[in-house]
Amino acid sequence: MPRGGLRDSRGKKSKKGQRRHFTDEEALKNEEQKLEREKNWRRQQGEGESDEEEGAGATSSRKKDGSGSSSSSDSSSDEEEEKKSKGVEGFIEVANPNRSVKQAKKVTDIDTGHKTVLSRREREELEKTEAKKKYDQLHMEGKTTEAQADLARLALIRKQREEQAKKRDEERKELENKKKQVASSKGKS
Repeated sequence: MPRGGLRDSRGKKSKKGQRRHFTDEEALKNEEQKLEREKNWRRQQGEGESDEEEGAGATSSRKKDGSGSSSSSDSSSDEEEEKKSKGVEGFIEVANPNRSVKQAKKVTDIDTGHKTVLSRREREELEKTEAKKKYDQLHMEGKTTEAQADLARLALIRKQREEQAKKRDEERKELENKKKQVASSKGKS
């Protein structure tokens, strides 16, 4: 091992291989008791904490102790005491929007009369799809210029195919006539 401890690729000192420090149960219990004494002293002095802070402290102490019971005298004395606000808290009501509880709405309370307001993109997208549907309908009916051009092109192709079919029929008939003439001339000779 190099002098000064392990170092990683960036040259920083690594924590691996060092001793681990653990806190024993007695020290944790002593700290918890100290916090309880401070809370009680604050209550006696009139510097009451908010219910949320006390509740969080009580639940964390219960988790650490492993006991699920809390003293009923503490909860009854908390309810009896009035909360004293610190500083400007009493003058200004502050509501945290992130903490607000969302209430479920009843079906009867929902207003279905108003129209939903669409964004510009949504509105343009709807208009575009409606215009495409309308264009497709007109195209199927043959009322658009493209449809008329397509129909004219199809008519020309049909005429050409009919003419080619007639030519093939005539050529086939001529070939049959030639074969008959050849066969009849062979029969005469």
